[in-house]
Amino acid sequence: MFETFVRHGSNAVLLVLAGILAVLFGGGALAFVPLAVVVGALVFFVSEYTTHRFLLHARPVRQPFVLGLQHRLHYDHHRDPSDLRLLFLPLWFAVPVVVLYLAVAYAITRAPGTSASALFGAVVALLYYEWVHYVAHVPFVPRTRFGRWIKKYHLLHHFKNERLWFGVTNPSMDVLGGTYRRSDQAPRSISTRILFR
Repeated sequence: MFETFVRHGSNAVLLVLAGILAVLFGGGALAFVPLAVVVGALVFFVSEYTTHRFLLHARPVRQPFVLGLQHRLHYDHHRDPSDLRLLFLPLWFAVPVVVLYLAVAYAITRAPGTSASALFGAVVALLYYEWVHYVAHVPFVPRTRFGRWIKKYHLLHHFKNERLWFGVTNPSMDVLGGTYRRSDQAPRSISTRILFR
């Protein structure tokens, strides 16, 4: 199962990047700043929700190139949720996002160790997101109660109502953003597979 996870999307590159950063921290080449790691992860978890809700579920645009991006990055994943080629972030999207994240962190902190620590937190959080998302879409029963619950939670977004439950790794931003419902209180949507039908 892990082998399949590493083979798709940008997961292998993200794992290598996390490993390189860990070696640089461990060897003392970069200062390790635990608070920056936590902040980096928290920024990712907020952006997980906001990106999913406001960018990936944005209304389709008429410009063909951008519409193609919308389909590849998310619309087609709703059409075929079990297609692993559509499940993970493509490398051409993940690498520029990582570079941008590091650039913004450095512009704010002006400290290489702090910026790298924030990036490390974000990359580990992104890998966790990709793993949780992967487990939600493959025929695998998580061992923990939380794992089974979060899998079911994400699948509600795909099979009951795509306008709710945007959090993939946790429901906190759905609660704050007003997109959390108990499943028995949510209407069933007819456009979970074909967004903006």
